Amino acid sequence: MAIVHWPVELQHGQVGLRPLRAGDGGEWAAARQRNVSWLRPWDATQPPGAEDGARTFRAMARDWNRQARYGRMLPFVITYGGAAGAGARSKWPLVGQLTVSGITYGSARWANLGYWVDEQYAGRGIVPTAVAMAADHCWFTLGLHRIEVAIRPENKASLRVVEKLGFRYEGERPRFLHIDGDWRDHRIFALNVEEVGPGLVARLQ
Repeated sequence: MAIVHWPVELQHGQVGLRPLRAGDGGEWAAARQRNVSWLRPWDATQPPGAEDGARTFRAMARDWNRQARYGRMLPFVITYGGAAGAGARSKWPLVGQLTVSGITYGSARWANLGYWVDEQYAGRGIVPTAVAMAADHCWFTLGLHRIEVAIRPENKASLRVVEKLGFRYEGERPRFLHIDGDWRDHRIFALNVEEVGPGLVARLQ
């Protein structure tokens, strides 16, 4: 049975995770617009014939939060307190997104984790910290057993994230996900709760 903890906010140092909100549309769209070329090679796309129709950001946020309340996913935005003029935590800017999806309970108890970050904030340790917080929450609060990350072989920045956190490489899945207009190969990385000791945040320290 799903253990639902939503909404939830997580923080470690100057990195925060909070629920994606319907009111984030303007800030989210601005971040996506200024990072079009940075993100396009890694963005999920719909294969031909599978288009499910355009929907507004507000509708997407509401749907994802509804799914989160049913324990099916965790749609977080990444916030950063080290940005110029960030001020109080409630004012920290949105610098990326982290989504835990495909949450499965029963005998499997696993989930997928994906993320993106604004190019101007890349290389500051924000994403490894966000991934560590989200994974620890999944293991130690939600009771999941396995966290999996799928990364394109060409995505050197994301490969560094899982390497830094000690995710185990499990092999390649040919034409695994539809990304940037075609089916793309992905490398699969995973960790089980027995492998992480006190957790990934502790591992970062």
